[in-house]
Amino acid sequence: MSINRSLLSVPLRFSILMMLIFQLSGTQVYAVNPDVPNSEEAIAAGKTVFNANCRTCHRLDSKNVGPALRGVTDRHSIEWNKKFIRNSQALIASGDAEAVAIAAQFNNLVMPAHEFLSDTDLLNLLSYIEYGDKVDPAAAAAAVDGASAGTSAGSGIPSEYLTIILGVLVVVLLLILIVLGLIISILTKYLGNQKLDAVDEEFINQKFDFKKLLKSDGFVIIITTIVIAFTVKTALDEILTIGVQQGYGPKQPIAFSHQLHAGQYEVECQYCHTGVEIGKSANIPSANICMNCHTHIQNVGGKEGISPEIAKIYAAVDNNQPIEWVRIHNLPDLSYFNHAQHVAVGGIECQTCHGPIQEMEVVYQHSSLTMGWCIDCHRQTDINSKGNEYYDKLVQLHSNSKEALKVKDIGGLECAKCHY
Repeated sequence: MSINRSLLSVPLRFSILMMLIFQLSGTQVYAVNPDVPNSEEAIAAGKTVFNANCRTCHRLDSKNVGPALRGVTDRHSIEWNKKFIRNSQALIASGDAEAVAIAAQFNNLVMPAHEFLSDTDLLNLLSYIEYGDKVDPAAAAAAVDGASAGTSAGSGIPSEYLTIILGVLVVVLLLILIVLGLIISILTKYLGNQKLDAVDEEFINQKFDFKKLLKSDGFVIIITTIVIAFTVKTALDEILTIGVQQGYGPKQPIAFSHQLHAGQYEVECQYCHTGVEIGKSANIPSANICMNCHTHIQNVGGKEGISPEIAKIYAAVDNNQPIEWVRIHNLPDLSYFNHAQHVAVGGIECQTCHGPIQEMEVVYQHSSLTMGWCIDCHRQTDINSKGNEYYDKLVQLHSNSKEALKVKDIGGLECAKCHY
């Protein structure tokens, strides 16, 4: 009997061990409802629905403003999910235990209704939630390591090392002067013991006259040249900084944190700056755009009451008054810059010009935005011509060159491109 008991305990212990391994490794295994489609078309369509309606508050595999969504068809039925997505408040008001529990877990935060979504939209959305954008941990780790290596490789020589190198060079020059002085001293003593004519003897025995050096024409010319060069250099530096506001970060009427919105909650830049892909200007968001989220989110981190900064948005809407944001990035009127051309066509990331915007508590001008800065970018940036027939002829004309097609090769250095 004892033998049978021990044999039966083996699979039991093994199952417990496997369960512990899954728990400790953080791996979550979900039994996706078989009625959820897993085709690429459904996943792609569901991603579009997710990005348009859910991305601001939800993530697939981690908590955000709302719960992590992956595995939702394992935790709840498809019909229940449809009801909750369409109108969560109605489901909560009906007394549904699961809906009430979720609302309590997230501080009764109100989720907007999505009555306009069809059954197909909802199924596609669930398809993306269950099957879309799954990250391979090993690949993610490799990508992080590669990015770290690339960052360190392109970081250049630290300024501290340059200071040390300059210090070493100064010491070497001083040692050379000392050695030359010793050589001159030895040669002078040696020649002093030799029979020399009067002229050579006078040259060797001459004494250094410091006052005479200060009054000499050569010394006056050298000092005057140095002073003029330093004055001109200082004046040119000051002239070249006129209109350059790099580092400018004024206080705004509402303490809007890009670190919180774009960083922690990963709100897309295009959600607030609606014109960035379709027009010349990126657009400063109106209070109505803010209210898309802050109708339901009244404080930070689930705190009770209304945040004083969010209350300013409510006041602007109630009084029908625009929020008077202070402009930071301001190009001169003689320059033309089109956001859509750079973002939609060129595929330039916002951070390329605006710096690590997702890390800024208070936004400041990261780049100099000077003409030289823009021209350097045009000289170095490759043209992505794939899938764009506009570039076919240009690529053909550039085919004999060994270098990649760059912005400078398609008129990026022509004056009239930016100064019209």
